[in-house]
Amino acid sequence: MKVQAKVFLSGDLARALDERARRTRRSKSEITQAALAAFLSPDSGEAAEAALVRRLDRINRELERLDRDVTISNEALALLIKAWLTATPTLSETDQRAQNAKGQQRYAGFLDALARRLSSGRLLRNEVLEERGAKAEV
Repeated sequence: MKVQAKVFLSGDLARALDERARRTRRSKSEITQAALAAFLSPDSGEAAEAALVRRLDRINRELERLDRDVTISNEALALLIKAWLTATPTLSETDQRAQNAKGQQRYAGFLDALARRLSSGRLLRNEVLEERGAKAEV
C-alpha cells in the first residue's frame, strides 16, 4: 500500500531532484523513496563505513604504488650518478670549457627528448617492468 506524503524541499534540493529524475528517467517518488529507505535503514551507517573503507583501501594501494615508483626513480638516478661520477675523467681548463658548451647542447637535447617522452605517455617504469618480466620468462 502506498501512502501519499507531503514534503517541503529547498529550491536547490527540488532542482537537484528534478534533474536526477530527468537524467535517470526515474520518477521523483522512486528516487525519494530510495533515499528515505537508505537514510532510515539501520545498516546505512555500516554501508557508508564499508564504502569509506573501500575508498581508503584504494587510496592506500595508490600510495603504495607511488612509493614504489619513487623508490625505483631514486635508485635509478643514484645508479646513474654513481656510474657517471666513476667514469668521468677530470678535464683541463680548455677542455672543460669545450665540454661545458657540449653539455649545454646535450642538456637541450635531453629536455626535448623528455618532453617528447612525457607527451607520448610512455613511462620508463612500465618498460623496466616489461623488460624484467621478459627476462624472467627466458
